[in-house]
Amino acid sequence: MSTGPIVRTEALPKAPPSAAVIIALLVFSAFVMILNETIMSVALPVLIVDLDIAARTAQWLTSGFLLTMAVVIPMSGSLLQRFSVRTIFTCAMSLFSGGTLIAALAPGFPALLAGRIVQACGTAVMVPLLMTTVMKLIPAERRGQTMGTISIVIAVAPAVGPTLSGIILGSLNWRWTFWIVLPIALLAFAAGLTWLRVADDREQHTPIDAISVPLSAIAFAGLVFGLSELGGHGGHGGQGVPAWIPLVVGTVAMLAFGARQLQLQRVQRAFLDLTPFTYRRFAVSVGLVVIGFMGLFGAIIMIPLYVQDVLGRSALIAGLTSLPGGLLMGMAGPLVGRVYDRHGARRLVVPGSIMLFLALCGFALMSAATPIWVLVVLQTIMMVGLAMMFTPLMTDALGVLPDRLYSHGSAIMTTLQQVAGAAGTALFVTVMAKASTAGGAPDMAGVHAAFVAAAIIGAVAVVGAFFTAAQPSPAGGTPVH
Repeated sequence: MSTGPIVRTEALPKAPPSAAVIIALLVFSAFVMILNETIMSVALPVLIVDLDIAARTAQWLTSGFLLTMAVVIPMSGSLLQRFSVRTIFTCAMSLFSGGTLIAALAPGFPALLAGRIVQACGTAVMVPLLMTTVMKLIPAERRGQTMGTISIVIAVAPAVGPTLSGIILGSLNWRWTFWIVLPIALLAFAAGLTWLRVADDREQHTPIDAISVPLSAIAFAGLVFGLSELGGHGGHGGQGVPAWIPLVVGTVAMLAFGARQLQLQRVQRAFLDLTPFTYRRFAVSVGLVVIGFMGLFGAIIMIPLYVQDVLGRSALIAGLTSLPGGLLMGMAGPLVGRVYDRHGARRLVVPGSIMLFLALCGFALMSAATPIWVLVVLQTIMMVGLAMMFTPLMTDALGVLPDRLYSHGSAIMTTLQQVAGAAGTALFVTVMAKASTAGGAPDMAGVHAAFVAAAIIGAVAVVGAFFTAAQPSPAGGTPVH
């Protein structure tokens, strides 16, 4: 056994010949699906007028999507162990395509909301499916580069959603946000049925715990709903349910859910195995991913409000401001992954977190007279910084886990991303509403306060970045004792 340093050469282990096709199919499918998570954000004002609904009602098209994702994603860990990749893919794309068709044909708000919920059911399992498949098919030495591609799906698609929506609404009806997506989804579906084959893809018929399912649904739905209500009303209950009620219910259910999983782990029957948190790299990386997603989703919400309500620009301009950063983030993902494969997470996450912090500080210094190009530059810096964080953090988190925990680790990470998105939105909108001098409506004072809060979170990310590992994660790490 060699005791010297490992020398990387060009003769690295090669992935199975079909792996590239399988990953490409899943990445493309997931990108189309995740895009819909934020595609409605710019369209809400149009829908309020066209469907004759209140702003609070229209917000459910986004909140309902996030809520459904939060309920279904925790189930994906068990589902991925019970059913094959092909079966999960078929069900996910069927639901997503069906939901898209329902939304496109919706005669009114109830049908449109139903379509969004069906879409979310399909979307929820796709990212855990993609992550788990990568960890199974791609050798450890090449995972960073592949996870860099996945970061395009997870982070760029939500950022590009408002841009695409703004472009479509500039000349077409809101229904075209679904009609344009539907044929692309069907094409991905057909390609998957033709080529998606994962060798040795065994199914494990472990019984699903009947107690864990409702506890999971109540816990994650309560937290996301409570955070959405908190953000939607600036911390006030309005005419709806007070935000603290679902937050308390969700927290209690979460504690009960966690206790139940620890009990089931002793007999290898956990619905969502929490063992990944005993791996230090996983815990640190997931914590930083949560902070990053809070900043990302907060910016996705706050920047359009700043552009439209403070600068007085159109929805199209609001959408286009995120396009350069989104595209550059997508291009940076694979490159960042290759750097991670050679040098590990810390060399990327530290400068990436600093870029995120500086961009958020720049947002906090903006005024009603700030040129739009300054906003675009700051947005681009933030997106590149997030690209330098997300790819190494996700790779480091999952790469340290043993094979049996891949599906559960990816489910945990994706679930917490949804909770982080809701938390970031709630935090920044609440701060904005409380600091606003216009009775809670978006204005410069409120936007400034929200970005100051974001900069503080960015500072926490910089500190946490120094606790990331200095070398790429080996397969199957060591738990924290």
